[in-house]
Amino acid sequence: MARINDVGGMTGFGPIDTTDDTEPFHADWEARVFALNSALVREGVYNLDEFRDAVETMPPGEYLAASYYERWFHAIRVLLVRKGVVTADELPGAPGGPDA
Repeated sequence: MARINDVGGMTGFGPIDTTDDTEPFHADWEARVFALNSALVREGVYNLDEFRDAVETMPPGEYLAASYYERWFHAIRVLLVRKGVVTADELPGAPGGPDA
């Protein structure tokens, strides 16, 4: 069964708007997510296959509504919990987390 991110060959998503793609990041938080992921992979907390799998497990509606780095941030949070680095209760915005 294909996951929501596997849209190769599908139609109906419309054209891709690339007019604002002059910079690698659109906001400071995106650069921080990129750096955080790079550090966690480099330190061996998880690998890129695990990261990709975590991105692909996003619920379809959330995946389609999320930006590229929102998907990355989701995956980082999933993996930090999965690897026992933090608990869901320690992550703001996570189900069961401090501000849920």
